[in-house]
Amino acid sequence: MTKNELKQQVCAAIDKRATEIIEMGETIFKQPELGFKEHNTASLVKEKFESLGLEYKDQLALTGLRADMKGRSSDTRVAVMGELDAVICHDHPFADKKTGAVHACGHNAQIASMIGTAMGLKDTNAMKELDGDVAFLAVPAEEYVEIEYRMKLQEEKKIEFLGGKQEFIRLGVFDDVDMTMMIHSSSNLPGKKARVGGKSNGFIGKAVKYIGTEAHAGGAPHQGVNALNAAMLGMMGIHALRETFKDDDAIRVHPIITKGGDLVNIVPADVRIETYIRGKTMEAILDANKKVNRALEAGAMAVGAEVEITEIPGYLPLKNDPQMSEFFKENMGEIIGEENLSYGKHMAGSTDMGDVTNIMPGIHPEIGGITGRAHARDYEIVDKEMAYVVPAKGMAMTVVDLLYDKAQLGKKVLEDAKPPMTVAEYLEMWQELFSKGK
Repeated sequence: MTKNELKQQVCAAIDKRATEIIEMGETIFKQPELGFKEHNTASLVKEKFESLGLEYKDQLALTGLRADMKGRSSDTRVAVMGELDAVICHDHPFADKKTGAVHACGHNAQIASMIGTAMGLKDTNAMKELDGDVAFLAVPAEEYVEIEYRMKLQEEKKIEFLGGKQEFIRLGVFDDVDMTMMIHSSSNLPGKKARVGGKSNGFIGKAVKYIGTEAHAGGAPHQGVNALNAAMLGMMGIHALRETFKDDDAIRVHPIITKGGDLVNIVPADVRIETYIRGKTMEAILDANKKVNRALEAGAMAVGAEVEITEIPGYLPLKNDPQMSEFFKENMGEIIGEENLSYGKHMAGSTDMGDVTNIMPGIHPEIGGITGRAHARDYEIVDKEMAYVVPAKGMAMTVVDLLYDKAQLGKKVLEDAKPPMTVAEYLEMWQELFSKGK
């Protein structure tokens, strides 16, 4: 069977399952769960793996799963991934009333299309024609939210890193994987469009605690040390630094106060801030991080408060593999037309897919079918076929490209790829930074 014939069969099989794939995505949409809590979504993925006759491992990084399909040989392995978690947006009409969780970032589409890819390859017995294996990964906790909750899990030794793919790296889930792919819905691509390539910012997370002295705010404020004032001065110091950040480094610092005090008539003695320091490169991020810490410390010094700064490993900048991107682009051109494809530029946001692409070749293309803003109340999937089904075809066809005919193209990708670091170097880098922040 020729490669194109195999691709056509796989796509036809995915089309036959289109209703089921869409239903899965919509079911996940209706039951949004936050990171490391995605038990219902994980159960649904487990059911689909079982229905396909796939052996799997579950409870990876608490809620993650992995299933494998074997090819004619196993010396090359491609991972197809999807993310289990939702984001928080209380004002979204479909947000969970208790948690504020909602799939306003398209992770429900990722999981559905990942399963759709598995269906297409399984239903056609395509793996008998391919010289390599495919791992299907359902990964928890991409959205970097509920930091205090995750740090509690960390204290309980349930996790070490706060992101799901980081935990997968630490746990060795990627140790036998050579390259990986996943899709991401984008509200900046109206209609049946897709985008490949591009990069993204990485970031360091930060939890800040200002410690003052409580006193009666009306009767004896002079007896207190106002931790809120210290925090405000620290934030103003960050604002004063912005002109020192190079435009080319794409630095973003966006702190929020998560606790401003206890009672209005008590001088605030416990004030908390969370923030990210984002940038194009780790060098730029670390430089900005030093400046931000200096500003935060100056705020405490100005009023006589104390400050505790905890550094939290964030995500690394995303690096899309150029060859894999071209394969995916060509396949999507067959599905939606070349005129509907474009190349990505630099994205100021961040993803833990960046961590994976720093240790192996991978792609993170963007798919249309969405309207509204990401993480916002108006986010909506308006073209379900484009959001759920088309990406499954694109990824399945790319798997065929990589593993067909002795996996020649996949091996070429591995030969040419030059990941910036090994897994050991990756873990050492983050663990050293985190230990310094404690």
